Amino acid sequence: MRVKRQSLIFAIFRWFVVRKELWGVWWCFCLLTASFLFMVMCLLIVNLHSFLAETRRVDAKVLVVEGWTHGYCVDAAANEFKSGNYDHLLTTGGPVEGMGSSSAIYDSEAWQSAGSLRKAGLPANKVQSIPSLFVCRDRTCNSALALRAWLLTNAPAVDRINVLTEDAHARRTLLIFQEALGPDIQVGIISVPNPDYDATHWWRSSEGVREVSDETVAYLYAKLFF
Repeated sequence: MRVKRQSLIFAIFRWFVVRKELWGVWWCFCLLTASFLFMVMCLLIVNLHSFLAETRRVDAKVLVVEGWTHGYCVDAAANEFKSGNYDHLLTTGGPVEGMGSSSAIYDSEAWQSAGSLRKAGLPANKVQSIPSLFVCRDRTCNSALALRAWLLTNAPAVDRINVLTEDAHARRTLLIFQEALGPDIQVGIISVPNPDYDATHWWRSSEGVREVSDETVAYLYAKLFF
């Protein structure tokens, strides 16, 4: 009788003390966690393009156009200049891709972009190209530094500019130009939509996936290491 009583007490003790694995609760937790992460990922995907393709103008008299942008930005820049009551339009950019360090000032993206804008009807005396030297990396930063040097020499009173660029490149452009120009010049940004894909469903096209993926990595690099 004493042995049975001890066995019963020991069994009750084990019931309260010995660890038991509750697989049902664990699987529920995993399912809820996976569902939450999936929803977060969907929200990031849906809003990622609008995050990168930021437009935030400032009240400025100087419009800057990144010269490497595609042809559809020419019309957008011309319309922006005419409707925005700007006094000057400046184009930036280094040697045309494929020319390397052997290119001249006339082979720069800044020069060619300025020529396209004049052909689009903008007054020649209002458009100024600001070419930068050949570099293998950080070309946006190099263009921004060339712009800073030009402004300090030719327009030191300028304290606000708007930069027009292409689609998902906008947030990175804003970050780099603001850092390069310093706190004395306020930088606004204008993003021109890419007509080759639907920005609201960018993940449905290879062009959209490639552009958003590349710009996401490039923005993180600039944010962390610039």
